Amino acid sequence: MRHVSQPHPDRDASGPGQAPTLDEVARLAGVSRATASRAINGADRVSATARKAVESAVESLGYTPNPAARSLVTRRTDSIALVVPEPDERVFTDPFFVHTLRSVNRVLAARDLQLVLLLARPGDEERRMLRYLRRRHIDGAIVVSHHRNDRLADHLAALNLPSSFIGRPWSSADRVAYVDTDNLAGGRAATELLISRGCRRIGTIAGPSDMAAGLDRLSGWHDAMRDTGLRDDIVEQADFTESGGELACAQLVERHPDLDGLVVASDLMAAGALRALSASGRRVPDDVAVVGYDDLGVAERTTPRLTTVRNPIADMADQATRMLLEQLDDDRAPRAIRVIFPATVVPRESA
Repeated sequence: MRHVSQPHPDRDASGPGQAPTLDEVARLAGVSRATASRAINGADRVSATARKAVESAVESLGYTPNPAARSLVTRRTDSIALVVPEPDERVFTDPFFVHTLRSVNRVLAARDLQLVLLLARPGDEERRMLRYLRRRHIDGAIVVSHHRNDRLADHLAALNLPSSFIGRPWSSADRVAYVDTDNLAGGRAATELLISRGCRRIGTIAGPSDMAAGLDRLSGWHDAMRDTGLRDDIVEQADFTESGGELACAQLVERHPDLDGLVVASDLMAAGALRALSASGRRVPDDVAVVGYDDLGVAERTTPRLTTVRNPIADMADQATRMLLEQLDDDRAPRAIRVIFPATVVPRESA
């Protein structure tokens, strides 16, 4: 049997298939069009009686607000940008970004907000991304994996755009909200673990020098080595990629054949380092003990499994997203908030 819907008695006979209008909602609720609009869009200046009448009319008529009209009233787009100033090939292969995306999107979805991913290499892509932010196509921005030269914290602070950072920004740290893990303590803890194991020729593969995490983890390694009176110049820098870690490790082993310990600033780089050590005939951990950093799944799949320092990126991304939402919910909410997560060593077979 085919069901034929009948027109609502309070609806204008404006033609078949046409959606109910705001005027119809206002008429059925017995309020002005302006009051109906304010009630639908959550404005404060609406009495409880009027709001209830409008809600009842919306449900009765099956009215769906026009998103464009709604945005004119609320000045909201209901979308949040996740800004990643990295090449797309890295974003879609590094588990760090996978965990970040998943956690941010989970919090936003619970609030019915849309995630907009913005990838921007230095140059034209970065300028295009800044224009997009400047024109307020989004309500706020979460920034991850930023570099010294992108100056994103400065740009966002100048725009007065609600924002939060995952990782300590290079500048304007006193003007923006950010979460981080104690990378300095993590680098130190990884090194002290190898020292306690009896390693004395401990090298490190550091992350990029234009990223706060790379610099802080390297500083932690330096501090632990100097405190123990050990040589602290066995250093190679790489780019947080597996191939970068493999190349850096091969260079370290060639220059320092007596290497007996290795602190690596990411698990991806450590996976590459394990491959280079195997190619050079070194056994892990018998000849060279290795500690990575992140614990985002890679460490459990290597042979041997990696001892590492946990980088709680899921918790950090969750916290950064909630900090941004607090700014959107309350214009008076403080924007320069800092939350630091502790570093924890996760022992496995490689050390």
